[in-house]
Amino acid sequence: PHCAGCGSKVGSTALTEALRRVRQDFPEVAREAVLIGLDAPDDAAVVAVPPGQVMVQTVDYFTALVDDPFIFAQICLKHCLGDLYAMGAQPHTVLALVQVPYATPAKQADMLYQILAGTYKGLLAANAPLVGGHTVVGPQLALGFACNGIASPAHLLRKGGMQPGDALILTQPLGTGTLFAADMQGKAKGRWIEAAIAHMLTSNQAAADIFRTHGATACTDVTGFGLAGHLLEMVRASGVVATLDLEALPVLAGATDTLATGLLSTLHPQNLQAAAFIDPANSDHPLYPLLFDPQTAGGLLATVPAAAAKGCLDALHSRGYSAAAQIGEVGSTADTAWLLTLT
Repeated sequence: PHCAGCGSKVGSTALTEALRRVRQDFPEVAREAVLIGLDAPDDAAVVAVPPGQVMVQTVDYFTALVDDPFIFAQICLKHCLGDLYAMGAQPHTVLALVQVPYATPAKQADMLYQILAGTYKGLLAANAPLVGGHTVVGPQLALGFACNGIASPAHLLRKGGMQPGDALILTQPLGTGTLFAADMQGKAKGRWIEAAIAHMLTSNQAAADIFRTHGATACTDVTGFGLAGHLLEMVRASGVVATLDLEALPVLAGATDTLATGLLSTLHPQNLQAAAFIDPANSDHPLYPLLFDPQTAGGLLATVPAAAAKGCLDALHSRGYSAAAQIGEVGSTADTAWLLTLT
């Protein structure tokens, strides 16, 4: 059997070779704030925080849902950076947590290179350096990132802050949970998965800037708890209610087909507990299950003043968020006893 503890680390030869190759093939992101990083590795990275700024820190980690480690790394990084963008922060530095499958040192080095190449590609676009990480071997490929951002404390976006009358805007179509559940069983069409991955690789960075420009009152990213779970977090934090237009929801190609055949994520039943806070009227709508579908590398969900909604959507569409849509509006708790109402 394979050893655990520090005996499960990737050997230094494989790690050194992977780092050598990726630093040869990709330019480093220059960041004066990094006092000690991968250019002169030590026990830990040392990073300076700009005056007047606060650190915004988040971490996420999950097993591979695609076979290509280069693509998987980009998907995972987009997912992990989403929390920073949702809070109005800019990526500052990133640490990687990698588990590669049991293999020879040469194969481990090659897989690590593919992971790091995908990571460096994503970080170049985000203008944030990788400053360290940890690598282990295990039964399957898994990856995560500890992402550190900076922001002005006066300009943070929060889940709370929604106001009655605000428009609710979603930037990315839903359905990754059901599509990849179907893919695991060989029941998803290749073009469905290819289209889903294209959205999963689309950064939330520009969308966050657009929301901020159009006076966003609240923001979050839609990930594992699904649209309903994350929207419920927002309405609770804001002390409001919301109405969702099911027909307005942007949906990934093929997701309605897989939902109709009962192909659901294994997390779906737990997410479905959120239904206790949703008006059951229209729960027979074919898109109702999509509310509880866990999203990987999902888009941003934000509220903007109603008067700014059209301009915000036009800006999102012009920056490549072609599926962005207004999916509902915020109401007052005096209007209904339900936190979410469906139309």
